[in-house]
Amino acid sequence: MTERLDPAYRSSALERLGYERFDVVIIGGGVVGCGAALDAATRGLRVALVEASDFAAGTSSRSSKLLHGGLRYLEQGRVELVREALRERALLLERLCPHLAHTVPLLVPLERRGLDRGYLGAGVAIYDLLAGRGNEVPRHRHLSKRAVLDLAPALRQDRISGGILLHDGQIDDARHTVALARTAAHHGATVVSSARAESLIYDGERVTGVRLRDVEAKRSVTVRADVVVNAAGVWTGQLHEANEGALQLRVRASKGVHLVVPRDRIEAGTGLLLRSERSVLFVIPWGQHWLIGTTDTPWDLDFVHPAASRADIEYLLGSVNRLLRTALTDDDIVGVYVGLRPLIHEGGSDATTTSLSRQHAVVNLAPGLVAVAGGKYTTYRVMARDAIDAAASMLTQSVAESCTQEVTLLGADGWRSHYNARNQLAQRSGLDVERIEHLLGRFGTETTDVLELIREEPELGRPLVGAPDYLAAEVRFAVAAEGALHLEDVLTRRTRISIETADRGIAASSEVARLMAPVLGWTGGDVRREVDAYRSRVEAERRSHQQPTDELAALERRAASDVRTQSRVAREGRSGRRRRRLIRERTQR
Repeated sequence: MTERLDPAYRSSALERLGYERFDVVIIGGGVVGCGAALDAATRGLRVALVEASDFAAGTSSRSSKLLHGGLRYLEQGRVELVREALRERALLLERLCPHLAHTVPLLVPLERRGLDRGYLGAGVAIYDLLAGRGNEVPRHRHLSKRAVLDLAPALRQDRISGGILLHDGQIDDARHTVALARTAAHHGATVVSSARAESLIYDGERVTGVRLRDVEAKRSVTVRADVVVNAAGVWTGQLHEANEGALQLRVRASKGVHLVVPRDRIEAGTGLLLRSERSVLFVIPWGQHWLIGTTDTPWDLDFVHPAASRADIEYLLGSVNRLLRTALTDDDIVGVYVGLRPLIHEGGSDATTTSLSRQHAVVNLAPGLVAVAGGKYTTYRVMARDAIDAAASMLTQSVAESCTQEVTLLGADGWRSHYNARNQLAQRSGLDVERIEHLLGRFGTETTDVLELIREEPELGRPLVGAPDYLAAEVRFAVAAEGALHLEDVLTRRTRISIETADRGIAASSEVARLMAPVLGWTGGDVRREVDAYRSRVEAERRSHQQPTDELAALERRAASDVRTQSRVAREGRSGRRRRRLIRERTQR
């Protein structure tokens, strides 16, 4: 039976955390933490995973959605990093989760005749060579100026001398991370979100567990384990600071901002890979939209709610408009999202984030304590494997080698046959083929479970008001099977309504909350509280985008209430309005 992360599962999982002893406890429910939980579980270890917020709530839902080796890392001479990432790209596309990952074409426009083609062409050729043969990713092709403009009429003719067409991988990062967590649970891991690690437990110098805070019930839980793995990303150092431990792994956060614009704003049949003054810029197809990003600047403010400033947005618009015939404006932007990359700090304090390593590090910080950080989304599986290898070295029993290169994620097995039968699925369900294809690309073979919900309750087959690309059944499945506990979890991560609709999901919020209510046992007051908190978040984000600096943008973003800690805020008597007043006063001072 496939493990469903519903409220009953979470309740029993919390009980297990309190009375079982685990071989490994993993802190952090991002892609690396969830990958590590799957790695440990499939080696036969007793493993628990705890996440302070929602699965993929941080960096792992805010990437460029690409599976790639990193062409620019070749310029830095990091050949092995690129080779490793390309191997992992092939695994994800072909075996581990073909329902969530696919190839995407990317056009590299050439501006300087001769020089660009020779230099970039050589780099792309090496890129293809490192990827090896026999994979699903097509090889690159050189294009003339006319062919480039036929493929991407949106580009300025006076800036283009030709182009190179290459392919990379694309993935829905949040859905992939949630699938990892669920697959880990399916293989015996105990996974719990909204469980914040507050301190480590020591027996002498050895770490023997973690003290948690159940954020939902506002109660403490003590978890005992032989080894603790810290996979908290940009938060890696915070737990050690709380325990006054010396951290031998220095992590710096780099802010990456992305804009979302409708597909009809840029006339092109392929994604774009552009060189900017600071790095590279991607314009990536994403359903009915384009993703434009990203920035790469240091961030040492609020890690929970990083914010995009006016400067970030103007930089991205200016960089992409340099090559577009029709410039994009603020009115074209329907969504903005911000992620923080956890980068290993190898140089001095003045090192820029663009120069920091994208390689990962695993460090034994103390007896019974391992930390993993750095890396790229594409190489999460290698990071997870290395972290559990380090944990296994601290265990007394013999531990099997990693086998996650063979472990498919839920929804993957039989996906191609389901896709081939999409016409029959459409006929049996009464939905159109395009809708079935949408579901298969999100749920894989679990599409039949979503369709079963509709069969049992036909009303769930209707599109959502304000977000018609999604069905009501997808919301119900998010709560009944995918561990969603709050409205934001569904609007931002189980779906992408928060960045794919011009109103950021406001119109859909009330209906989505009402659909969640029966499974979570919400009252009418709970529904209103969730909707109000979500709207507060959207308003705060919009205000932050008008601020000229990171500091002011962060202050505006923090003005929104956080539904996971809202009861604490209410007890302190701090309404959203009062918090706004405090922020204004601080800004004026």
